[in-house]
Amino acid sequence: PTGFELVMQYGMPTFVVPLAVFPEGYLQREDEPLPFVSLGAQKNHLAIYHMGIIGNPPLLTWFQEEYAKQVPTKLNMGKSCIRLTNPKNIPYTLIGELMEKMTVEEWIERYTHYQEKSGNRK
Repeated sequence: PTGFELVMQYGMPTFVVPLAVFPEGYLQREDEPLPFVSLGAQKNHLAIYHMGIIGNPPLLTWFQEEYAKQVPTKLNMGKSCIRLTNPKNIPYTLIGELMEKMTVEEWIERYTHYQEKSGNRK
């Protein structure tokens, strides 16, 4: 996604908000960039951990509806984890669209709003 940086974080390729853009860092750790999307290869599935989809009902609804239209299998998803169990049914174009639906600025705004709301921000 535009504006995010690809790094290894938590043992996975992760698109993060660069510290140069958001120096406060993830959970106020000034040495840890704010994660946005991580990609993981688990034992029985590929996982996309999309942090921006949490607490964003319009984005979540859009993704669920588009997934149902494009993929013959049921969506297997947690709060932020999209589990892809059949490599033949990976909706690459849809995932690409999902990655572009939120800008760096929108993600920072949502993240800081949540942190303030939960009392976790200085």
